[in-house]
Amino acid sequence: MAVRRGRDEHGPPVALVLVACLAGGVVLASDVFHSAANVDTLLFGSLLLIGWSDVAIAAGAAALVALATLLLGRRWLAEGFDPGSARALGLRSRLPETVLLALVAITAVAALSAVGALLATALLVVPAVTTRLLCTRLRAWQAMTVVLAAAEGVFGLWLSVQTDAPPGATIAVVAGGAFAVAALARALRARRAVALAAVAAAAVAAGGCGASSAGSDRMAVVATTPVVGDLVRQVGGDAIDVTQLLQANSDPHEYEPRPSDVVRTAEAQVVFESGFGLDHWVDEVVAQGGSDARVVDLSARLPVVLAGEHGHDGDDHDPHWWHDPRNAIAATREIEAALAHADPQRRAAFARRADAFVARVRALDAQTRRCLDRVPAAQRRLVTDHDALGYFAHRYGLDVVGAVIPSQTTRAQASAGEVAALVRTIRAEGVRAVFPESSVNGKLTDAIAQQTGARIGGVLYGDTLGPEGSSGATYLAAERHNADAIARGMSGGAVRCEGVVR
Repeated sequence: MAVRRGRDEHGPPVALVLVACLAGGVVLASDVFHSAANVDTLLFGSLLLIGWSDVAIAAGAAALVALATLLLGRRWLAEGFDPGSARALGLRSRLPETVLLALVAITAVAALSAVGALLATALLVVPAVTTRLLCTRLRAWQAMTVVLAAAEGVFGLWLSVQTDAPPGATIAVVAGGAFAVAALARALRARRAVALAAVAAAAVAAGGCGASSAGSDRMAVVATTPVVGDLVRQVGGDAIDVTQLLQANSDPHEYEPRPSDVVRTAEAQVVFESGFGLDHWVDEVVAQGGSDARVVDLSARLPVVLAGEHGHDGDDHDPHWWHDPRNAIAATREIEAALAHADPQRRAAFARRADAFVARVRALDAQTRRCLDRVPAAQRRLVTDHDALGYFAHRYGLDVVGAVIPSQTTRAQASAGEVAALVRTIRAEGVRAVFPESSVNGKLTDAIAQQTGARIGGVLYGDTLGPEGSSGATYLAAERHNADAIARGMSGGAVRCEGVVR
């Protein structure tokens, strides 16, 4: 049977409905509705974090589709390609079409949990559209679509490993590239375009193969976030080789694990995570890599724990615990114990370094308190990009008036009503400055400052640290910078914390 190339009158309405549903899903997933869903994961999924439950759901959906195709496949083809002839043959029931739509929905839902909305489209729709450009026979079209989808998935995963890019987005790019090649081949009426694509793919493969890193006799340690990485380096020193998964100014709320993360955790002896859901993905990364590394959750034994407003990835604790120096000291002791357990011969060295760092943190705490105590009580009102400074405010007696993003995760988006309410609050409370954060887009903060007449305070390090050479390159430097910026902003420059320990 030849593939009919007639005009599809339902295409535009269906496309509009799909776009509307996708946008609605993003809204529902945002923290506007107090959801802890990750919008990035909904769009592209997290292929490196797929569990057996996802595989089981996908297998069940595939079995249902295969069975229904055997039973109803001919009726679908008749109704889909020649409705007039189907009615003439007495095929008037709407049941087969209903079953088809239900199976499409089941397949989409099964794919969403594993690969996300956009990648599901790349795997379920784009390969069929691509092969449609090259095939004129139905069976060839079906077979080629299955083969192409599998090839794009395998090649995309391989390419993501070579480039250390997010797997889901990489597969989507590969699918788009395959469609572009097919369209070019059809436009040129020549198969040489396909050959050129193969040459290009080979070039990418050759470029992606790099030399492996040299080995080291130091203990391999993985830290998830820049804050955790700095604390671990302070205790371990030259005795350990620290791999930090998130880089400076990276937002941990939006991070998708990379293939290299699986490799590095598989080689590590100890993995340190921040905890309270901030880096919830690391446990699955360790499991996927088959590592027997000890995973240490630094949030497990903190002396000061604050409740979260909306929760965070299923946890009801504020995950930004390090902004209270007492918690940083407790985490340092946990790191010392974990490293000493993994390398008992260096226990004394780890203890010395930990003691020295704890002394510096205590000095920082005392000097920060003395500095902020100089800010008049009526001016100690704090507004930041998102609710990340709760521990800092609790420790030093500041009043958190509000946040541009009213959540402890930057995945959220503030609604128009919430922004208007914050503007009214800033005016009513006489807030003198609002503070942007290094890992968050500050455009909305700038707009709120213009509406209220408040100044833009110094950029704060809420979720992360800054790059090397910046004022927030280390934990101590970042906390010193935050204290100084907050004191200046609240007091209009009258109070400065320049003498705080670095």
